[in-house]
Amino acid sequence: MQATVSEISSPALHKWKKIAYGGMQPGFDDNHTDESFLEAMVMNANVVRRDMLKVMLDSVSISEYLCIVALVVLVWTYTLRSTFSDKSLLLLDVSLLGSGFFILLLTIERFSFNLLLSYVLKISFFITGLYVLSPIYHTLTRSISSDSIWALTASLVVLHLFLHNYSGFTVKFPGAVENPTFTSNISLNASVVASLLIASRLPSRLHVFAIVLFSLQVFLFAPLVTYCIKKYSFRLHLCFSFALMAVTLVCVYRLHRLLFVFLLAVLVFVNLLCPYWLIRIQEYKFEINGPWDEAKLCFNIAE
Repeated sequence: MQATVSEISSPALHKWKKIAYGGMQPGFDDNHTDESFLEAMVMNANVVRRDMLKVMLDSVSISEYLCIVALVVLVWTYTLRSTFSDKSLLLLDVSLLGSGFFILLLTIERFSFNLLLSYVLKISFFITGLYVLSPIYHTLTRSISSDSIWALTASLVVLHLFLHNYSGFTVKFPGAVENPTFTSNISLNASVVASLLIASRLPSRLHVFAIVLFSLQVFLFAPLVTYCIKKYSFRLHLCFSFALMAVTLVCVYRLHRLLFVFLLAVLVFVNLLCPYWLIRIQEYKFEINGPWDEAKLCFNIAE
């Protein structure tokens, strides 16, 4: 018996083939898939299984920087209350600068004398320019009310903390930032503007110079110093972080009890609750990979 045209074109007589580029196959719809379509499906292939202890230790870096910013705000507060004199602030600036250089000398590899000389020259020009511009900063916000200054400063500090790059992987030797992101630039600019707003409310030009120098030292160089410590020794990084947390909590407790409770709650939330939350929601992670995914090109170029 001779087969009819419908029997020849039926799916039972023609096996479906997966064609990447080409026309439609006779007898099959354009979106047809056979039983073997889901055989290559892989579930949660790229999901990273995190350990609770490791996540908690990684979150220490966030708490460390939160305490650094809290100490900066404490120095601002005591300076505005006239607790810190201009000479005390200058002594604090010299101490921070010297200790920062000492830590860099101990932790950064291949730290040569030429590099140290280059740092000294750049910082000298930076400090000189800052001292020359101090009279301008002193009268920058004279026509703005103090309440507006405090509200704007608090908003900028929160914005700085929210957009700050806590990973530290963009810092490279000898301390430059490689391809800074848009958010990290906004974070740094917010901290600088907040420092200038606080400095404009101080009584003398020397106060302005000292407090702006202190703020810029912390916001610009503290991430580099902490990154170098962490890269040099993770145990040293943990000891430094916990000591910094303890000092910050004590200082905040002496300033205000309610702020102490708030800071302690934030540290507990960052170091304990957030890692636990991340581990718990990990079981709901559902990722499907299969032949329908776009192809990814991998280049293995020998250096």
